[in-house]
Amino acid sequence: MTIKSYFSRTPESALAMARSEMGSEAVLVESRKAPPESRHLGEYEVVFAADDPKETSGSAPAGDRLSCEVADLKKELEGMRRTLTRTAFAPTNWLGASATLSDAYAILTASDVTPELAREVAQGAESRLEGSAAKPIAVSSRAAQGPAGAAGKPSIERALVEELESRFRVDSALGKGAATPRIVALVGPPGAGKTTTLVKLAVTYGLASRRPMVLLSMDTYRVAAAEQLRAFAAILGVGVQVLDTVTALSQAIEEHRGKELIFIDTPGLTADDLENCSGLSHFLATRPDIDTQLVLSASMKSADLSHVVDTFEVFGPHRLLFTRLDETATFGPIFNEAARTGKPLSFFSTGQQIPEDLETARQNRLSELILSASSGRGRTGRLARLG
Repeated sequence: MTIKSYFSRTPESALAMARSEMGSEAVLVESRKAPPESRHLGEYEVVFAADDPKETSGSAPAGDRLSCEVADLKKELEGMRRTLTRTAFAPTNWLGASATLSDAYAILTASDVTPELAREVAQGAESRLEGSAAKPIAVSSRAAQGPAGAAGKPSIERALVEELESRFRVDSALGKGAATPRIVALVGPPGAGKTTTLVKLAVTYGLASRRPMVLLSMDTYRVAAAEQLRAFAAILGVGVQVLDTVTALSQAIEEHRGKELIFIDTPGLTADDLENCSGLSHFLATRPDIDTQLVLSASMKSADLSHVVDTFEVFGPHRLLFTRLDETATFGPIFNEAARTGKPLSFFSTGQQIPEDLETARQNRLSELILSASSGRGRTGRLARLG
């Protein structure tokens, strides 16, 4: 059995190299970002295994004894192949996974979708096909929205996109229900971009629509935080209040009941800070009229992101808002958290420009980012045709 690693700038091109050299019967063992010591060979590494054609060919020498030995060797090689496949694609019903599903799994994990979730999505896509012949993957936003295959059956491209989008929700509404004022509080860790995002929302949904609004800040932790928000408010021509207690916050909300929008900025908090902010977290979690949104950086590692989301559950956030999409090339962690928590995605922030770099969360936008081979913002680019 031959086991070989392939390195390239994108996981798709590495997969194409492996398929070209080792054939469609080769088994994907692992897909990952290349370790630092191998990064000069390419950013991504895929590991494939294949039976040695010299050993598995049917041209065995004459003689019963030798034929039996060759047959035993074939069985041993097949067992090794099954073991490698089981390692990459557990549970056992993935034994002998097709090249198409192997490549789908590799693409998803290369975008930092968790291995377990990537297997579920690939299996779900296969189930959607319901026996139709799987074709090589060539996913793009155009392919995702295009017609089904020539025989009227769904393509693997469309099935994969549909399976991804069936596992998370989006909801870009502000506030709880249709009643006014619409009250929105942004919470999250330090550096997530809460204040800048709050101003983007205020410009887009308040100033541009000429809705009366006010900005309230509880951020008395960060140096010059109040001055920053006051500067923004002065440019926008809207009122701002800096508050240092939950009681003052509650009173300010009542004072501004005549406004249509009330935005609440909060301090960036670490896990160690939460005990000192138990009053604020309890207040936001128990106010049914406040739409609390958790602001997260898309550039965080998946494990760290899950830890932050779980830590901020004490605030009772209703939606997840992701910033810094321009600072990462892998968008699987966004999908992981949306699928894991069941909380809808609300907005994406893609840079520092106000308000241009803010967009409503859309399912096809995230699926395109996950399946895109482009770097940076991933606004363009397609998966190379594999096979």
